[in-house]
Amino acid sequence: MNHLKVIKEEKSSSSYPESSRKGMKMSEAGEYPFFSSTQLHHMLNIERKRTERSKKPFLLLLLDISKLITTKQENENLLIIKNTLNASLRETDIIGWYKNYHSIGIIFTEIQEVPDNFTDIIIHKIYNRLNRQLDPDLIKNISISFHLFPEPCGNMALDEPFNIFLYPDLTRKSIGKKIPLGVKKVIDLAGSATALLLFAPLFIAIALAVKLTSPGPVFFKQERVGLNGKIFPFLKFRSMKTNCDSKEHQDYIKKYINDQKNCATEPGVFKLTNDSRITKVGSFIRKTSLDELPQFINVLKGDMSLVGPRPPIPYECELYDIWHRRRLLSCKPGITGLWQVTGRSRTTFDEMVRLDLKYIREWSLFLDLKIILMTPKAVVGGDGAM
Repeated sequence: MNHLKVIKEEKSSSSYPESSRKGMKMSEAGEYPFFSSTQLHHMLNIERKRTERSKKPFLLLLLDISKLITTKQENENLLIIKNTLNASLRETDIIGWYKNYHSIGIIFTEIQEVPDNFTDIIIHKIYNRLNRQLDPDLIKNISISFHLFPEPCGNMALDEPFNIFLYPDLTRKSIGKKIPLGVKKVIDLAGSATALLLFAPLFIAIALAVKLTSPGPVFFKQERVGLNGKIFPFLKFRSMKTNCDSKEHQDYIKKYINDQKNCATEPGVFKLTNDSRITKVGSFIRKTSLDELPQFINVLKGDMSLVGPRPPIPYECELYDIWHRRRLLSCKPGITGLWQVTGRSRTTFDEMVRLDLKYIREWSLFLDLKIILMTPKAVVGGDGAM
């Protein structure tokens, strides 16, 4: 494969419903429907959800032909490319514009039972067929990238573990909410700055109490997973003794999530109780949620929002099912959220995720305001405070 350029590898069913066929254009070859970019992005969203249920991965193959179709023969070349790709597809595969007149996307569905070198086989097949139909100088202008869903989440230390090419529909939704999201950002900046000023005396009092009653730093810093899987330093007032081993908490969370997945337990507390590592001052500020005040600094820095899903610890994400990961997409984590004001830490893990997904799906500025107004009651009640 000397000429066809493979630019990137991201390690990261079926027949189409009749309703999904409406408005789609047939390819010139007349064999497979050729979707518009909007329709292909919609089908990509459907395939992600199908994979979440079936656990059968799919492969997204992208052919960047933007340089190729700028030539005078672009229509003829485009027809040749479409016909060549059609000859490489199975009946269950999906093809169309990923980006109009720029890149073609092919979704190879349910590839779990095919050989490990499935991607290499497909690329070589496409290259060989293109090589027979196009001038070699033209093939040099074609670039291929391929992206596997689900993406591995074992290494959450990557800056961008979520491949944006697999979520173009979410990007489009964000563009449609550009003004409300801009207002949300302004509210976050103004709200966090105001809170830091108003709570400055309380900050000082808590910092002194923590420092005078337990040796060690005032703040507790911990890696958390934010928007699109980006890791950021999460701040709290320190409520535990210093140099504590996180393995006890890690083992508890692993057992808790796995038990919830297997329906082995009733709804429980999403944290350790009666933890011997917690100091006396720490117990009070955790119960009253005062330990979370430094998170306004995270909001001011842009890592968090005032309202959003709870930011998970990286080792929690390694236990996630595929559908759980959606709570890390398209929305910054928040100091408070729908889960915090309704169930807090006394719901099942799956229910927590569903509440976060409900918030992301139904987000509006009014919903944020409603959650903010509900937060004081939840904090005063203290039931299940983190």
